[in-house]
Amino acid sequence: MTIDEYITDHLEAEPEYLRTIFRNTNLKLLNPRMQSGHYQGRLLKMFTRMLCPHHILEIGTFSAYSTLCLAEGLSPDGHIDTIEIDDELEDFINDNISLSPFADRITLHIGDALQIAPTLGKQFDLVFVDGNKRHYRQYLDMVLPLLSERGVVLADNTLWSGKVVEKPTSGDYQTKEIIAFNRYVAQNSAIEQIILPVRDGLTIIRKK
Repeated sequence: MTIDEYITDHLEAEPEYLRTIFRNTNLKLLNPRMQSGHYQGRLLKMFTRMLCPHHILEIGTFSAYSTLCLAEGLSPDGHIDTIEIDDELEDFINDNISLSPFADRITLHIGDALQIAPTLGKQFDLVFVDGNKRHYRQYLDMVLPLLSERGVVLADNTLWSGKVVEKPTSGDYQTKEIIAFNRYVAQNSAIEQIILPVRDGLTIIRKK
């Protein structure tokens, strides 16, 4: 048994609707590994349970698996705005959200998060960044002013399959941007941050 298998064996079970979504994503979508899995999903739930956020912003919905994990810890009157740029996923996402008990507390926006998020008129207690890796620095600059006083940013994939410790090839723009993002975050004196070696890397960020 590996450490990952041991951890998974001792995790809280997923709700049945999440198992269904995970299975359907693997069957129907390209790159199903982009969705959060059982381990990271339970971690996202734990974060929201601790924060009890009123407003959550998610950048990059994909299958809505992570969206629904975040929803498990919403405050009683809380709401999630989730933004997905790929309009071909809209029906799949809405179908998945409808399987959960949180459908009336989630709003799906289709389009560019850099254009949509500033128009929502909200202060967010939690922001989950899992969109286009080439825009991570832009996403952070955009969301920091949108955070509530106790707001936290979670940025996914910040270890990028271990490529962050290798020299990227000339055309590997996503790896270059993740490396630049990690450096940018580490050198930003206005924030505190730590990278957790969870799955593909998860960075926790808060304003000082």
